Amino acid sequence: MAAVKSKNTSCEMRVRRAIHGAGFRFRLHRKDIPGKPDLLLPRYRMAVFVHGCFWHWHGCKRSRMPSSNVEYWTSKIDRNVTRDQLHRQNLEALGWEPVVIWECDLVSMTNALIERLVFLRATFGNVSY
Repeated sequence: MAAVKSKNTSCEMRVRRAIHGAGFRFRLHRKDIPGKPDLLLPRYRMAVFVHGCFWHWHGCKRSRMPSSNVEYWTSKIDRNVTRDQLHRQNLEALGWEPVVIWECDLVSMTNALIERLVFLRATFGNVSY
């Protein structure tokens, strides 16, 4: 598992390129924000997580439980899911909007996020916090 990347994954890079290409600027992996979001859009108080379907257990066909060492994987994935929920709750309590982009919904969710950001920019202008 040491070879599994947690930053700068191919999915995360695709989301970053799309959001940056749409004209939005963001911060990466801020340690002072709960959960160290993959992207942080401070102007819109939005924290974006790009989750792998297996590691964060989306429930789609990509999140298939391994047939060996089932007890280990079940507890590992349960801890990940619980931790993700806690981070989302903490972010909401601090006034941030957590957004999760799943690996299997990468294109559609990224487009939806960009549309939401464009809407926020049009509605509220360049809001700064």
